[in-house]
Amino acid sequence: MTATDEAIELAQTAAQAAADKLATDIVLIDVSDRLAITDVFVVVTGTNERQVEAVVDAVEEKLRATGHKPIRREGQRDGRWVLLDYGDVVVHVQHSEERVFYALERLWKDCPFIPFTDAAAAAHAAARASGDDGA
Repeated sequence: MTATDEAIELAQTAAQAAADKLATDIVLIDVSDRLAITDVFVVVTGTNERQVEAVVDAVEEKLRATGHKPIRREGQRDGRWVLLDYGDVVVHVQHSEERVFYALERLWKDCPFIPFTDAAAAAHAAARASGDDGA
């Protein structure tokens, strides 16, 4: 079984919200064959506690605008690894040190990765390529 289209779309929206706050190393992992409780993990990195908090706020705001509220939120107080559970999608916002230490991609390496392209970065690159740098 693979992740549902709805779960993939929700994961892409969460990933874009994180990218808009300059989160890095954004990966989407289809864990639906391995876990019965969720379809997709979204894993992103923030460089410090403040950025982790900003990314979490942006993801919650963007998904709330689409009618989705987290079922559960864990780790908000520490700002090192915040987990947002949306049922079919679980968003992991990790401080860079936790990201390296826990290496979730390595733990789930047997699962397929879902492609993600930062729409804002892609638009910026296309504008640069066409010679329109916005100046």
